Amino acid sequence: MPIDFNHTIVPARDSKASAKLVTDVLGLSAPRHWGPFQMVTTANGANLDYKDSQADIPRQHYAFLVGEDEFDAIFKRIRDRKLTYWADPSQQRAGEINNHDGGRGLYFEELNGHLLEIITRPYGSGGWNP
Repeated sequence: MPIDFNHTIVPARDSKASAKLVTDVLGLSAPRHWGPFQMVTTANGANLDYKDSQADIPRQHYAFLVGEDEFDAIFKRIRDRKLTYWADPSQQRAGEINNHDGGRGLYFEELNGHLLEIITRPYGSGGWNP
């Protein structure tokens, strides 16, 4: 059997609100409830399992590879919601997107401060190497 990434647990102050924001912005199916989790499932079947937490929430990063049309739709939803976005993970280039590897990419924060990234080309696929 090949090894595929299946899921990760994402701590949240409000798992329902966080999972809903992510599915709404990314245009994914509504989250599914399973046990203590609100599960956000991507097209390749991997899950972000949001779970309520009262502890300090360490900031995490999640990147999503999307098509050009999906990028346009997600970018529009980000702007419609007036979410701040950046071209870089250090969040120095606000209101910009990047063009790494001949594609497009940006970063935005979800409700718990986790940094979400959308890219249209996998890193290194076009020769870009910082």
